[in-house]
Parts: sequence; structure tokens; C-alpha cells
Amino acid sequence: MPAASMIHPNWDRAATPVTDGYSLEMTAKDIASLTEAAPLIAPGTPVAVTFLPGEEAQARVEAAKAVRALGLEPMPHFSARRITSKDAFESYLEAVVREAGVKRCFVIAGDPPEPEGPFEDSSALIATGAFERAGIQAIGIGGHPEGHPNMTDQQCWDVLKSKSDDIERRGMAPLIVTQFAFDSDRMLEWLKELRARGLEAPVRLGVPGPAGIKTLLRFAARCGVGASASVMSKYGLSITNLLGSAGPDKMVDALGAGLAPEHGKVRLHFYPFGGMKRTVEWIAEYRGKR
Repeated sequence: MPAASMIHPNWDRAATPVTDGYSLEMTAKDIASLTEAAPLIAPGTPVAVTFLPGEEAQARVEAAKAVRALGLEPMPHFSARRITSKDAFESYLEAVVREAGVKRCFVIAGDPPEPEGPFEDSSALIATGAFERAGIQAIGIGGHPEGHPNMTDQQCWDVLKSKSDDIERRGMAPLIVTQFAFDSDRMLEWLKELRARGLEAPVRLGVPGPAGIKTLLRFAARCGVGASASVMSKYGLSITNLLGSAGPDKMVDALGAGLAPEHGKVRLHFYPFGGMKRTVEWIAEYRGKR
């Protein structure tokens, strides 16, 4: 398989500070906000382009093109159950490769309980062979430090291992990107177990960007993320006081202090719930303070 260091920049050195080598997430509607934030973002930074319901594929292609034009690295999502046909899948893949020079993709099953087309899950997309035929070098897959609502913990580990192995057999590099969370201790425990199970793929830990407290809790409820009073107090806020906003300072501090060589190759992936510019400015300020 290709060397991870060739596909995922700077994986062969420690992230110092912990925000070094971060990645970001955007929707097709965020081109203007990404353009505004771009002067603060390091060249080559990976930017994931989400696959949301009700969007035209061309809108996501345009977003990927904008990421590339800004000197960043586009990583479009493919939501298996939202893809209506094999042709729709392959034409979108071909378009982002041709028009945006895409080299890495991210695959998920998606939210619909029943598939809208021929693909039941992300494994089915990988199994088509379309990604390696298109020249894709790396495939991102989802990690769930807090578990998955539709799978047991053992099933989560089994699926993650199966997909990682399949990606490698196809000559591509697997990359695990986790759902965002508020509990740094749980994330570090999950990482330790991941490595103990022999999964050595690079990992991007999902971190919520700064946002209003109500916004953070709304996204947590929508995504099934744990937000108990005890967890949120560790994160640095009280769910009895929903006024104001919060950033991930305490969480990122804890990850920076807790990450060790035994956790393998790890970087952060920011979900900009409070806006792209606000997230990137927070990262710059955090780096400046530390």
C-alpha cells in the first residue's frame, strides 16, 4: 500500500502543538466562508466536503474545486445510502477527480434507514473498485469513540477492521476520522483500544469548533453524541447555563497532554459548528497562546 506519509502530510512527526496538521469540514454552501478564512489556513490542509440531503452533486463539485483553488486538499464525502444509482456514484467520483484533482475521499453509510439506491453501506462503495480505478490514494472511514447507535462495540471494531483491510488490499491508505465528541478521556481510551486491536491507520479526532452552547448541544443531540452534565463540565461548560458560547480549549489541552506514542499517528479534525472563520481564528489564537 502507499506510505501514509506520502498521502497524509506530516504524519511522521509529532503534532506540536496538538493543533498542527489539523483538518476541517465544510458544506457546499461554505465556499464564501472558507475563502474568507483561507489566509489563516496552512497550504495543503485537508478540507472534507460533506454529502448532505437535497444538494445537487454539482454544488459539491464546485466546493471541492474551491478548496483546491485555495491551495487546500479536498476530501469529498460519499454517503452510501443517499446515492441513488451506480452511475450517480461513479459520475460524481469522476467529476471531483477530474475537476478538483481529488486524491482522497471519505465514505459513510449515511443517515437514511433504508438505502435510496444500490448501496447499503460504505463497505459496498469500497467494494465496487471505483475508487482505486479513479486513482484515489486514501479513503477515510468513520470511527465512533462513543459507540454507534445501530451496532454493538464488537461490531464497530469488526467493521472498522474489515474496511481498513479492504482499503489496503486495494492499494489505498485507510484514514479513520471520528465523530466529534466532548469527552477527551473517552477519546484517548478508544485510541488505546484501537491500537491494541492492531489497527494502525492514521486517526483524525473530531473536535467541535467554538460555537454557541445551544448550537453545540443541538448538534450533539442530532449526532447522538454524549453531552451529560459531567461530560460537559469536563469540556468547560454547564448545561444549566445555556447562554454564551464555548470553545474546545480544555478538550484540546487534555488531548495534547494525553496523546502519547502508543496512540499512533493522530491529528485533529475540526467541525466548524460556529462558522469556518471563527473556528480557524480560534485555532490560530490557541496556537499563539501555547
